[in-house]
Amino acid sequence: MIAAVQACGIEHPWAHQALAAEHALDGDSVVVATGTASGKSLAYLVPVLSTLLDGSDAPNGRGATALYLAPTKALAADQCRSVKELSQPLGSAVRPAVYDGDTPFEEREWIRQYGNYVLTNPDMLHRGILPSHPRWSSFLKSLRYVVIDECHTYRGVFGSHVAQVLRRLRRLCARYGSSPVFLLASATAAEPSVAARRLTGLPVVEVADDASPRGELVFALWEPPLTDLRGEKGAPVRRTATAETADLLTDLTVQGVRSVAFVRSRRGAELISVITQEKLSEVDRSLVRRVAAYRGGYLPEERRALERALHSGELLGLAATTALELGVDVSGLDAVVIAGYPGTRASLWQQAGRAGRSGQGALAVLVARDDPLDTFLVHHPEALFDQPVESTVLDPDNPYVLAPHLCAAAAELPLTEEDLDLFGPACADVLPQLEAAKLLRRRTKAWHWTRRERAADLTDIRGAGGRPVQIVEEGTGRLLGTVDAGAAHSTVHEGAVHLHQGRTYLVRSLDLEDSVALVEQADPPYSTVARDTTAISILETDTEIPWGTGRLCYGSVEVTNQVVSYLRRRLITGEVLGETKLDLPPRTLRTRAVWWTVTEDQLDEARITPEILGGSLHAAEHASIGMLPLFATCDRWDIGGVSVPLHPDTLLPTVFVYDGHPGGAGFAERAFHTARAWLSATREAIASCECEAGCPSCIQSPKCGNGNDPLHKRGAVRLLTVLLRGAPEEQPTEETPGKPTEGTDRPGEESRTPTERTDQPAEESRTPTEDSRMPTEGAEAG
Repeated sequence: MIAAVQACGIEHPWAHQALAAEHALDGDSVVVATGTASGKSLAYLVPVLSTLLDGSDAPNGRGATALYLAPTKALAADQCRSVKELSQPLGSAVRPAVYDGDTPFEEREWIRQYGNYVLTNPDMLHRGILPSHPRWSSFLKSLRYVVIDECHTYRGVFGSHVAQVLRRLRRLCARYGSSPVFLLASATAAEPSVAARRLTGLPVVEVADDASPRGELVFALWEPPLTDLRGEKGAPVRRTATAETADLLTDLTVQGVRSVAFVRSRRGAELISVITQEKLSEVDRSLVRRVAAYRGGYLPEERRALERALHSGELLGLAATTALELGVDVSGLDAVVIAGYPGTRASLWQQAGRAGRSGQGALAVLVARDDPLDTFLVHHPEALFDQPVESTVLDPDNPYVLAPHLCAAAAELPLTEEDLDLFGPACADVLPQLEAAKLLRRRTKAWHWTRRERAADLTDIRGAGGRPVQIVEEGTGRLLGTVDAGAAHSTVHEGAVHLHQGRTYLVRSLDLEDSVALVEQADPPYSTVARDTTAISILETDTEIPWGTGRLCYGSVEVTNQVVSYLRRRLITGEVLGETKLDLPPRTLRTRAVWWTVTEDQLDEARITPEILGGSLHAAEHASIGMLPLFATCDRWDIGGVSVPLHPDTLLPTVFVYDGHPGGAGFAERAFHTARAWLSATREAIASCECEAGCPSCIQSPKCGNGNDPLHKRGAVRLLTVLLRGAPEEQPTEETPGKPTEGTDRPGEESRTPTERTDQPAEESRTPTEDSRMPTEGAEAG
C-alpha cells in the first residue's frame, strides 16, 4: 500500500493524514475536518485499502469489505475513479464498484458477491441495501470500515434521516457479527466530533489540525452599487449579484485568469455564463468559447468534458453551481468569485478553497446579494474571518424522522427492547403511536412490521413526506421532474416560472388532488416569487428565560400557512413588475420555534408607540430571519417567522422564528442557544444599513405576505437595543429541559406581523404515523 501511494508521487503523508490513518487502524472512529485540498481522501483510503489488501488472503478472496457513502452520485463516481488509480498497482485485491440507482441490474449481483469497496449514497443504503440485507450478508459480515465523505452536508432533516439510516446499518452489522469503524471527512466545521457523534451514534476522534501547505489567499468583499431603480415602497435597489459576477468573470477571463464563479441556482449559472459570453464577444470573439456553465442536470459525460477543459486551461471561466463544490477535484484555479453568501461559513471556505489548489497564491471574491445577511457580512468582515465555522445541526430524535425508520428497521429484523437504546430515547413515545396506527404489532418481546408494502418506502430521506407533485409538460405529457409536496404551493403554483435543465417553463395549472403541475415551455422576461400569510399558536413551551421584563422561549408550535399571491420580478434588475393573487388552500405544520416577548415597560423605554409597534416587530423579525444562517446551518428559505403586536397565547407583542419541517430540524433550538449573539447581529445589520427607511439589504423580505408593510426601521433598532439590555450574560446550556443532549436543528420559515405576515412556505403537518402512509418511488431509486 505504501508503494502504491509512493507510485502516485507522494513520499510522505501530512501529519493529519498519518494521525487519521493511525486511529483508523487502531479501531477508533475518526473525523478528518481540514481545509479543501488537504488530502482527506488519502487519510481514509490508506487504512481502508491496506485492510482490504490483508483480507484478500481469505479463502473467498474477500476477508474484509468497506462501504463508502457520498451525498451525490457524481462524488461517488469521482471517488471510484480515484480509488481505481491509487489501487492499480495492487492488482485485483481491491475491487471498487459504484452501487446506485444507475447501476445496471446485471452488475449488482457481482458487486454483492465480489465487490470489497462499494461506493453508494444514503438513499441507496436506505432503500436498496438495508431492506435486501440477506443478499448482502457476506458483505455486511466482513464490513470493517464505513467511510462518510463530505459529512458536513448531512444536516437539518436530511442529516437526521441519514443518522437513523446509519443506526439501522449498525444494527444489521451487529446481527451479522461485524462492528465497522466509521471514518468521516468534513470541510472545516465547529466541533466536528460532536456532529459526527450525532450522525453515527458512536464516539468519534477528531483530527482538525491541517498540516498541508497553503498559498496566500487574497479575499475581497464586494458590494454592488445602488442603482436609480426603486423597489417596494420606493426602497433603493442595488445592482444584482448576478450582473456584478458576470462583469468580474469577464474581466478575469480577458486577463487570462483561470476562474470559477459559484452561483446558488442553476438558472443563475446559465445566466452568468451567457452574459459573460456576450460581454466577451465585444472584446475578443476568440474568448467566448473559453467560458461555460456547469451545473446539476447535465449528462455525466458533459460534466467530465467541462472538468477536463478546465484542468487543461482550454476553459478560462466557469459559472458553476455547488455541483462543483463537493469533492470533485478542480486544481490550478487562480480565482473564485462567489455570487452571494452560500449560506454557511463552511461552504464559503469550501468554495474559496478551490482557488490556489496547487499551493500558489489565489484570489477569492464574495459578491453580496441585496439581503440583510450579505450586506452585514461585507460591512463586518470579522463575522467571516474571526469566527469559527458553524456547528452542523441535526436531530435524530425528531419523531417525524424516527417513526418511518423504526418501521423500516422492524421490517429488516423484528425490533427488540435491546434495539431501542440504539435509536434514541424518543422511541418510547413513538412506538405506541406506531402500534395504534397498526403499522407495527408487538408479539412476545419484539415489534413486527405488519404491512405488505415495503417499509423503506414510507419516507424519502431528502424530503419531508407527502406525495411529490409531478411536473408534466402539457403538450407532450413528458414528465420533467417532481417537487416536494411542502414546496409545491410556493414553487409550482399557477403562473410560476419553473426552470428545468436550462429551459424555462410557465406553470399552467396545479392539481393538488392528483399532485400534478402542468407546464409549457416559455421565455418570460421575469422570475416569480410566492407570497404567503401565516398564523401561529403555541402548543408547548419547553423552556423559557427572562430577558429584562420580557422572555425568550423555545418549544412546539402549530403554524397555519397559505400562499396568497406571487410577484413577477424583472430578470437582471430584480424590479417588481406586478403581483397576482392565488387561491390555494391553507396547510398546517407542527414544528419547533424560538420566540421572544416584550412588555409595556420595554416598549416605553424604546419609545415604541402603538402606531409603529407592528412595523417595528415586523422589521426586527424579517432581519432576524435573514441573519439566523450566520448562527445555524440553515438557509433563510428553511425558516419562517411571525410577528404579532398582541399574540393570543402570550398576551404580549411577540416575534416567532420557526423551523419549516414537521417536528423541526434544530435551527430554532440553535437560535435559542445563541439568541444574544444572533439578535445583536440583527440589530447591527439594521442600524448599519445606509438606506433611510428600510430596503432589501436590511428589513425587507422577498417572501413577505404583506408586501413588506408595515415596516419601521428605526423602531426595530430601538426595540432590539432595549431587549438586548435585558439579555442574560450567560446563554442557557446546550441541553434543553426535557430533551437529550444530542441536539436538534430544524428547518423553518420566515416572518410575519399583526395580520400574520408570512415569509416562507411551510410543510404539511402530520402526526409521525401519517408520514408512514405515504409510499414513495421505487425500491432501488438510490
